[in-house]
Amino acid sequence: QVQLVESGGGLVQPGGSLTLSCAASGSRVSLYRLDWYRQGPGNEREFVAGITASNRTSYQESVKGRFTISRDYAKNTVHLQMNSLKSEDTAVYYCHADPFGLPLSDYWGQGTQVTVSS
Repeated sequence: QVQLVESGGGLVQPGGSLTLSCAASGSRVSLYRLDWYRQGPGNEREFVAGITASNRTSYQESVKGRFTISRDYAKNTVHLQMNSLKSEDTAVYYCHADPFGLPLSDYWGQGTQVTVSS
């Protein structure tokens, strides 16, 4: 069982920055790839960024160069630094633990709202 708790969402102006954090706890959490997904109004949930247990990162094309995912292995925390935010980044952001090929379940956090608006 893995528990994921997101924090750091809020209201920010276009062009601003925000950092999301996800605290992961539970069995073998260090083996998981930790991802951020988002779901905007009227949209399906989409992958934003991910980081593997070996620190490999991947990003959705629309956030490359603006978002940075990082992982604190000692604290089992993953961060998403978001810069140059746009109105289209407005969404509920979810932390996701992906077993990445291992015979384990995946898990979701409860989500945190990010609103980009002037």
